Amino acid sequence: MHSCNAISNVNIFGLSLNGLGLYDRNIMANIRMNSSSRHIAILGTGHATPDEAVFSSALDARLNHPFGHIERVSGVHKRYVARTTETAASLGAKAALQALSAAQVDLQEIDCVVAASATMDQGMPSNASLIHRELGLGESGVPAFDINASCLGFVAALDTISWAILGGRYQRVLIVAADIASCGLDWSSLESSAIFGDGAAAAVVGLSTGKNLSQILGTDFRTYSSGAELCKIPAGGSRYHPQRINQPFGPLTTFKMDGKGVFKLTASYLPILVEDLLCQAGLKQDDLDWIVPHQGSHLALTHLTKRLGFKQKKVIDIFAHHGNQVAASLPTALDIAIRDGRIRRGQTLLLLGTGAGLSMGGMVLVY
Repeated sequence: MHSCNAISNVNIFGLSLNGLGLYDRNIMANIRMNSSSRHIAILGTGHATPDEAVFSSALDARLNHPFGHIERVSGVHKRYVARTTETAASLGAKAALQALSAAQVDLQEIDCVVAASATMDQGMPSNASLIHRELGLGESGVPAFDINASCLGFVAALDTISWAILGGRYQRVLIVAADIASCGLDWSSLESSAIFGDGAAAAVVGLSTGKNLSQILGTDFRTYSSGAELCKIPAGGSRYHPQRINQPFGPLTTFKMDGKGVFKLTASYLPILVEDLLCQAGLKQDDLDWIVPHQGSHLALTHLTKRLGFKQKKVIDIFAHHGNQVAASLPTALDIAIRDGRIRRGQTLLLLGTGAGLSMGGMVLVY
């Protein structure tokens, strides 16, 4: 039986502490558990979508499929697709302004901008710099940088930046996940192309103060790079740069996914990760008010309810009307559920997902 105290060996300065017997496993588990709780609050959230909504029925006609075929295959009724005049930075800035308004925080109070996007607006500079400029911060000197963990970017950024806030490095941080996936889709493969949409989401993060009981109770991230080839866009970096290859560049710019491989690897490891997260937070599944997952696919969301034992009514599911918006998916679902009143202050949430790498991770927090 898997135990809360079953943690990996801790390695410091090349020494495996457990292996040397310097600490027993229970002590290390307690250290990990006690260091996980952080009095960090999501002060406000927002999201933005492109102007154009594309319905699966319209794609059926465009791709010569029978009416209703793409929705049956993908589980997506509609998704939003960016025009060529819309960028990840422009969508991200719209989401950021919504988040600032919800948090009742002025832009001038933000002392760091973090982009948690999975896809790049351009090879250089960082997405954060482009969002920073779009917001009118060009001469401010406010630091901006990216944290890229594919579809898990928002949770990875929230986890990472929370420690900098606790340490006093920053007070108010703007995290923005903005992705335009539609330009890199191969429509000859509906498995990968039909599920994606474009969008952006943002959150203002700071310390919990006063009567605000918000806190992070636990986080866990794991990468199984044996699955690095399961989700990929080969082009975009130096490995497949046009000046370094002797093959057509165009096909390398499209997204490729082995859906069955992703599902198999995820199904092997995700249940243990969820169990460890709950142990770390000192909670049981029934203690969770809401599960906010990455909107990976219809199959992935079904897996949450059936194989992991989550009640469907507790899972925030926006997939049918947004598709998979890559890193923007999870924070978009979070913002929608906050705005429609389902998620309320003081409730306990599990943020959970997988991403290219193959990575998986999650966070338990009190909103």
